[in-house]
Amino acid sequence: MSLTATTDDLAVLSRRVAELTDRVEIAELCDRYTANLDKNRGSDDWLPSVFTEDAHLTFPMGEYKGLAGLAAFQQMARTTFERTHHISANYAIRLDGDRAEVAAHLTAVHVRRREEPDGHFAIGGHYDAEVVRTPQGWRISRFVFDLVWRAGEPPAGKV
Repeated sequence: MSLTATTDDLAVLSRRVAELTDRVEIAELCDRYTANLDKNRGSDDWLPSVFTEDAHLTFPMGEYKGLAGLAAFQQMARTTFERTHHISANYAIRLDGDRAEVAAHLTAVHVRRREEPDGHFAIGGHYDAEVVRTPQGWRISRFVFDLVWRAGEPPAGKV
């Protein structure tokens, strides 16, 4: 048995490393989305680090298109809830060159007032997302959330 790698071996290894790198970067993108929902509630500056300019998000309470639409959605969330806690997990990532599909689970707790943490609205479900490789890295171009359960009082006229 030879310890010398062949050109084919190196090509296979290189492709595998690239695939693993893409998977890690896409999972980090999904985590960056939920972390920013909770940590950067006072600003929309983070949106371009997660979404494409023409991103399209679909939730039970409505659809939001483009970065301006996403900013309006975030403003509604900020004025309705003082604090949030989102968890995204169980990523199934299907790579296809510079595009990928992600299926994942999401739970979220929305607290109206810090001094009343028991008065919250919680949800759980799954999402499907399309992501694309951009010069700045992977970004979400489409996001569809499927609500499975909810608990507590939703925002007036929502969900």
